[in-house]
Amino acid sequence: MGTKRTAARTETTRAEQAERTEQATWTGRTAGADPRRHRIAVLALPGVPPFELGIPSRVFGSALDAEGRPLYEVVVCTADGAPVLSDAGFVVQPAAGPEALATADTVIVPPTHAMPELGEGGPLPAEVGVAIAGIRPGTRLVSICSGSYVLAAAGLLDGRPATTHWNLAPEFRRAYPTVKLDEEVLFVDDGDVLTSAGVAAGVDLCLHVIRRDHGAAVANRAARMCVVPPWRDGGQAQYIDRPVPEPTVASTTATRAWALEHLGEELPLTRLAEHARMSLRSFTRRFRDEAGMTPVQWLTAQRLELAKQLLETTDLSIDLVAHRAGFGSANSLRAHMRTAFGVSPAAYRRTFSPHEPAGVGPQS
Repeated sequence: MGTKRTAARTETTRAEQAERTEQATWTGRTAGADPRRHRIAVLALPGVPPFELGIPSRVFGSALDAEGRPLYEVVVCTADGAPVLSDAGFVVQPAAGPEALATADTVIVPPTHAMPELGEGGPLPAEVGVAIAGIRPGTRLVSICSGSYVLAAAGLLDGRPATTHWNLAPEFRRAYPTVKLDEEVLFVDDGDVLTSAGVAAGVDLCLHVIRRDHGAAVANRAARMCVVPPWRDGGQAQYIDRPVPEPTVASTTATRAWALEHLGEELPLTRLAEHARMSLRSFTRRFRDEAGMTPVQWLTAQRLELAKQLLETTDLSIDLVAHRAGFGSANSLRAHMRTAFGVSPAAYRRTFSPHEPAGVGPQS
């Protein structure tokens, strides 16, 4: 009996140690672990589109803590500190020069329409190369649309997964064959390097970064301030052939809205198709056309999002969170969260819940 108790205590200790290690890893990769404001430098290059240039300032500037204080400091800089001409015909006056890149926690590179040589695999302009070389090791790197060309030309995407605007994919592959390009997704999160597709996908990526840093509640509040959808999964397709169905064609829109109100219930494909008044085959095809992913992928993503919100904003047990989010059991929720985020529900809660300090709470 004593041997069994000792073995049980040993297993518990190992589990607790693993949980603490996981917690430290998860917390360490978030900006929320640092009490000072996270500093973001946005590198404006000649030919930058104003819309994409403004995304980081607008989205990250809308991320506030519970007391309404900004969580990020965003500064626009250029490679040499001089103004640059945007592709809209007006001049962008930067707030800083390359020194901002050297002191940033995150560097964001919006697209540029004035460096065609990058589309042929050519070198970066000298001043841009020097500025990027001054970025500190460990700094998080983010590109929007063709900003990925800049990171690739600097050798920062070699051997790594990345994305860019779907229309640029053939050219990008020819210019940078060592990059693992996936033009089918909205954005790619490869840890310390993140890339997005074109235009509005930059908004999705910035919200994803906020969610990764500070949790779903903060990201959702920022999205409401910006009047944009709070969440689109990075794996969603960039280009959907028929995003808006013809008036005479049945749509899955109403069924998706209904499913969001019933995530805690069993939602087999047959039930969803019945609600949409379609055959199973027609429903699956129409759903993929409209949502850019399969019904099962969409349901899993929505349930994970609900689970994260419940973990952040309630003190429900892990079992109840799993039940309300539609995963059925705590074990199922743990498996899905580890697969999607590399973290357990308990570790996620300790990182992002305002009610429970990191490193404190029940082991679940």
